[in-house]
Amino acid sequence: MNPLSDLTSRIIAFRDARDWAQFHNPKDVALSLVLEATEVMEHFQWKNPEQVKQHIQTHKQEIGEELADVFYWVLLLSHDLGIDPVEALKDKLEKNELKYPVDKARGVATKYTEL
Repeated sequence: MNPLSDLTSRIIAFRDARDWAQFHNPKDVALSLVLEATEVMEHFQWKNPEQVKQHIQTHKQEIGEELADVFYWVLLLSHDLGIDPVEALKDKLEKNELKYPVDKARGVATKYTEL
């Protein structure tokens, strides 16, 4: 079993042992994912670049835990929707490579429709 499949299996076992699947529908799982992402954002809100750098040094563990929470919900939602997150990311990277060709997108933060 690969590490991602192992993590997903552990997440499902964790949920099933607590009989929480009954509360998990795509809308609420997606909302939980977003809520956890905002907890990551809170670590950086209202900080200038130097403060962000310092905050990362002193709160790396906590930030990692929030990122793990986001990853948890991504894997759970992917499982519940029957989406392979690795394949989905590979496909998305290929699309982005076409949308943002290096010769047009290098060094610019412009949306692909404006390149």
